[in-house]
Amino acid sequence: MSSRRGSGSRRFVVCGDNPLAFRLVNELVSRFGVDVTVVVRSRQSQQGQQFAQLSGVTVEQATQLDDTTLRAVGVAEATALALVDQDDVGNIHAALRAHELNPDLRLVIRMFNMSLGHRVRTLFADCAVLSDAVMAAPSFVAAAMGELAPTHVRLPGRTLYVARRDQVPAKRVVCGLADTAGRTTRLLPADQETADLVLAIADDVHDPLAARQPGRAASAWRSVRLLLGNGLVRVAVALSVLIVVAYVLLATVGRLGWGTALYEALLDAAGNAVPDDTLTTFRKIVQLVFVLSGLALIPVATAAVVDGLVRARLADPRPDPALLADHVIVVGLGNLGTRVVAQLHDLGVRVVCVERDEHARGVSLARRLGIPVIFGDAAREDVLRTAAVGTSRAVLLLTSKDVVNLEAALHARTSQENLRVVLRLFDDDLAERIERSLGLATSRSVSRLAASAFAAAMMERRVISTLAIGRSVLMIAEVPIVADSPLADQPIAAATKHADARVIALQHKGAGRWEWAPATTYLLEPQDRLIIVASRAGLGRVLASSISPMAEPDAS
Repeated sequence: MSSRRGSGSRRFVVCGDNPLAFRLVNELVSRFGVDVTVVVRSRQSQQGQQFAQLSGVTVEQATQLDDTTLRAVGVAEATALALVDQDDVGNIHAALRAHELNPDLRLVIRMFNMSLGHRVRTLFADCAVLSDAVMAAPSFVAAAMGELAPTHVRLPGRTLYVARRDQVPAKRVVCGLADTAGRTTRLLPADQETADLVLAIADDVHDPLAARQPGRAASAWRSVRLLLGNGLVRVAVALSVLIVVAYVLLATVGRLGWGTALYEALLDAAGNAVPDDTLTTFRKIVQLVFVLSGLALIPVATAAVVDGLVRARLADPRPDPALLADHVIVVGLGNLGTRVVAQLHDLGVRVVCVERDEHARGVSLARRLGIPVIFGDAAREDVLRTAAVGTSRAVLLLTSKDVVNLEAALHARTSQENLRVVLRLFDDDLAERIERSLGLATSRSVSRLAASAFAAAMMERRVISTLAIGRSVLMIAEVPIVADSPLADQPIAAATKHADARVIALQHKGAGRWEWAPATTYLLEPQDRLIIVASRAGLGRVLASSISPMAEPDAS
């Protein structure tokens, strides 16, 4: 165990022995100067040894987070507990146990299923449910789009992004963020029109390059070509054409008339032909054509249908490289890849996915959104060529294996010299050296990107995300209105009377949907919820006004 510094009654506990846990603990002790107890499965593991080297950290070993373990690490007296293992159910179970020991405990839970997470959050008095994939995804999206900083943030039912006012329509502006025209940056100016940096709606924004993408006619023609490429279908079509030609000849040359010829053609093709020596040679030949073609057509057509169903179920939904251009290739549909694909789709960017596992988490999402998925190893050049890497605008390599991401990056760069390549790398040192020394691509570490948000959630109440504006930071937070609080029965304008906070959304008591750009004259009721954009000081003031005067403000 490492030495501890005195920190009064404020105690913080982190459960997890993964890179995110290490980054979170390091953030807490280095940025906020608090003491942390961390629970790992083994002190001898690489992560356990790294924890032991941090000042102000106590390392405890436990194989499971039962009541005995939680009591031993001081959860009953702790200020906040972070559960950051990659196990949604396990984290929920541990949170319920911890809440029984300490009902006033602040809980920060790592989850992938945020739909479940939003419901779980209501079970506890003070709980933040976060996803490291959600936190990190905007950075990867920004890097793929060629932006200098991660500017996109996913809120309930809506994606927002930071942009210049002159780059977005006025109807998509949510609020002004900063006036950067002067020598100093003014955050959240009182006159919204003076803000040249704004928070805008990204939902369903169409990519300006989408006009170059193939339309329905091209997609329909490709479907026809794929259908005709099936040998059984071609045989069935040939037999059908032969029957039609024989029918026409029987009706015209044989002079039976269209109705009588159709009657005989259907019977003969169905195998009900009756031998008749009195027929002419021409009629006998036509009858044989009907019988033989009909007998062959039925099993061929049946086999073609079965083959088509099997191919549709098992075959890769591979796009036609000739029809792809200026798209983004996302390799890896795990937790992070799923979030990145969803955000790119929200932004109107065309996406092609590559994944080895047909049962990966993001495959069903991609198919539901109509995004093509290529199943194969991205480290192979032919797989990237199938995804049309030569005409893509960017490649995002988000698998869980550094070596696969690095090898695929090398292949992608050889296909297009100026291609924008973004790698997910777990090894931070390797990521920094690749980006600094090789100049190969932009590299990102999910744990590094998400740690600050998790740390903020432990220190501040209900912080959803942060926005970097130059050297300053604005926070997006959810604020519940408590009965008997100063804001209860007051208009929304009362929450923003200071210039360092803006209300951007309202959730009425008991409602499941958020109302965006609510009227400032609306009178707030207990159990209403607000989403605000604020500075740290502004958030503290709004939180202080949203809780009961007898309660202690929690943001400073």
